[in-house]
Amino acid sequence: MKIEQLRYVIIAPEAEVVKWQAAFAKIAPTLTLEVGPLVEAPETVSILLLWNHPAGCLKAFTNAQLIYSLGAGVDHLMRDPELPKHIPICRIVDPLLSFSMSNYIIFALLYYHRKWDKYVADQKAQIWDHDAPPEIPIKVGILGLGTLGQDAAIKIKHLGFDVVGYSPSPKPLTGIQTFHEGQIDAFLASCNVLVCTVPYTSATHGLLSMTLFKKLKKPTFLINASRGKVQKSQDILQALEMGILTGAFLDVFEQEPLPKESPMWQHPKIYITPHVASITNPQAGAKQMLKNVQALLDHKPLEHQVNPSKGY
Repeated sequence: MKIEQLRYVIIAPEAEVVKWQAAFAKIAPTLTLEVGPLVEAPETVSILLLWNHPAGCLKAFTNAQLIYSLGAGVDHLMRDPELPKHIPICRIVDPLLSFSMSNYIIFALLYYHRKWDKYVADQKAQIWDHDAPPEIPIKVGILGLGTLGQDAAIKIKHLGFDVVGYSPSPKPLTGIQTFHEGQIDAFLASCNVLVCTVPYTSATHGLLSMTLFKKLKKPTFLINASRGKVQKSQDILQALEMGILTGAFLDVFEQEPLPKESPMWQHPKIYITPHVASITNPQAGAKQMLKNVQALLDHKPLEHQVNPSKGY
């Protein structure tokens, strides 16, 4: 059987559907990407492409062979209690995701390191302050050494910064001190810029909280480009007020879009972006998906397969 002969169904918000249909039309014009979850004869569908699907809507797809997340994250899948456990699940690992994520993190890092807020204010006030130290000394801690975290750590190290990293399991990186399970307190005490790139799982829910912040070297600058539910916004605000955090560069929030009444919008030490640190390129993602579908048909190992027990 050829990959074009299988039935593909996408279940996602309309804007995502439009992007992915266009991508598949360009790289695989003979393939039909149907829009679910209400399709005829769902039992004949083989491949499911999902992003924020309604919980429980997958019951009808009794013969699906592969589930694909339309992004690097899979927490949107794992929160469905009726997600089929016997069907392989894959996620997109696109080099462009790492490129964009590392660029975002480096931008946030340099913004803080080079005291850009001060120079913007000085320009407005027409102040020529040549004598003040132009840089804040920093040591960067990468919390989460998956594909994205490792890429950021290596690139930041190449810029000449001192970098350490933490992952639950050992992840040795050349020239970078890494910590693993049982060593998180030592990791947190060793840096003054904390970059969060962990996946969202039950173990990381609310991880960025006062419990963690109290273990940081004081003060520390926070960059969170992972998932919104990894952080507790009220605790971030409290840590800023207490001087534990010197600032926070946040791309994600517990509720998105961030409610207009959130005090974070106007906080002078919080920098907000609308979950744009790294966005999947549909054409690159579609090519990766079709490669895995071919591997499935050829009974070969799948790339970037998710371990449901770990949640990523």
